[in-house]
Formats: sequence, structure tokens, C-alpha cells
Amino acid sequence: MSTGSLLLGVGFAAQTLCLVRWRAGVRVRLAVLSIVVIVAVWLIEVTRLQPEGYAQVFALPFFVALLPPLTATSLWWWDIVCELDRARRAEGRLAAAQERLRLAGDLHDLQGHHLQVIALQLELAEKMMARDPEAAGDQVRAARASVDDARRGTRDLAARFRGVPLPDELANAADLLRAAGLTVDLNVDATADRAPADVLGPVVRESTTNVLKHGGGVSASLSLVRQDGTWVLVVENDFRVATTPVSDGAGLSGIAERVGALGGDMDATRLDDRFRLTVRVPEEVAA
Repeated sequence: MSTGSLLLGVGFAAQTLCLVRWRAGVRVRLAVLSIVVIVAVWLIEVTRLQPEGYAQVFALPFFVALLPPLTATSLWWWDIVCELDRARRAEGRLAAAQERLRLAGDLHDLQGHHLQVIALQLELAEKMMARDPEAAGDQVRAARASVDDARRGTRDLAARFRGVPLPDELANAADLLRAAGLTVDLNVDATADRAPADVLGPVVRESTTNVLKHGGGVSASLSLVRQDGTWVLVVENDFRVATTPVSDGAGLSGIAERVGALGGDMDATRLDDRFRLTVRVPEEVAA
């Protein structure tokens, strides 16, 4: 009994020391030292026993000796997990900083070029104002056109950074429908990132809203594939009999107008208790 008490005391003391946050490598040395001390204490105590009592005290020191290394190993893995989490957050902050730097560089290049051209055109107009007012007016109009180009370029740059890739847009729509309790099938072409996200992205959002507002069913499917030089987006869902999925208020007319302006077409079909929206957009629109 005294042997067990002494071994337990040494084991708990060693485990407590291993729980302290030491410098790198100290905890491992403590675990090894604890095993040596525990084995030494056991050997000292076991010599007082008769040979037939050895087996009775062998299990206890074995498990007590495992406590320090198991504690050190668990804390080592915990430190690794915490370090990976810190690295992941640092990577996210670094990626955001790099994206901001890239945006700042693109904006500087765009605006710097246009502002330099505008400054030269206005300077030239100022010099020509006295001797050739008509030519000076041409330079002022050219400067105004450069301002329009700068504004349009800035708007395009902002739209490019705000845009969400179409595969992500479809995945977000599927997650939203699943969160609403629907069973969703998602089929996305491997090259869907080349599809015109500025055209089909609003269609995905609008059709998802229609499913949530006018569907009321339990299942839906989203599909985006490329067929014969055309991107085909199909959104299908079931609905309650009392609902009217095809209506002017559902935003279908806006979708048809949006894709029709780019040479595409839209087809809204009711099949028994299911509603299917099919949108086709020429592949060259993405280019």
C-alpha cells in the first residue's frame, strides 16, 4: 500500500510539472526524467517485497510511468493545433493584405495613366487658348473623354474585385437552399469559372430568391454546363400546388431582359409539380 501511495504521489507531481508551459524541449526532458524517477522509486520499493509479490505491483508503476509522457505528448499536439490555427489566421491576414496591395497597384496604374494624360491635354489647351481657341476646345473635349475613360476603368476595376466566381455563387445558393430545409442537387461544370459571372451571377441569386419565396417545396437542383458553345444554367424545384411559380413578380422578366440583351435566351417551364428555369448564354460573352 505504501508503495502505491508513493508511486502515485511521484506520478502526479511529475504530471503537474509537465503541465507547466516550459521553454521548447524542457517538457520532454521532464517526462524522461519522471520515468526514470518513477522506475527508481519502484525498484527501491519492490526490493522490500517477496518475489511472489512482484506481479502485484508491476501494473501500477507501468501506468504511473505513462502519465508524464502522455501528458507531454497531449500538450505537444495541442500546441501544434494552436500554432496551425494561428498560422491559418496569419495566412488569411496576409492574403487580404496582398489583395489590398494588388488593388492599390492596379488603381495607381489606372488612375496615374489617365491623370497624366488629362493633365497634358489641359496644359496644351491652356497654351492654345489665346491663338487657337478651336484647337484648345478640342483638347478640353479630349480631356473630358479621358475623364470618362478613367471613370469607366475604375468602375470596371471595382466590379472585378467585387465579383464572386460563378462556382462559388452556385455553392452559396445551394447552401442557402439547404439551410431552408430543401434537398439540393448541385452539378457544376469543371470549367464553370470561365462562365460570365456578371451575367449569370444575378440570375442565380434571383432564381434562388424565387425558389425560397414562391416554391415552398422540399427539393431543388442547380446545374451549369457548357453545351455547343453555350453556357446552360438550369434551376429546378418542386412547389406546392397553391403557389404560382411563374409570374411577373418573380423577376423572370428581368432575367429574360438581362440575358436577351447579350444574345441569350430564357425558358421558364412548369412540369406538373416542378418548375424549371433554363438560361442559355453564348460562350463568347464570357470572353
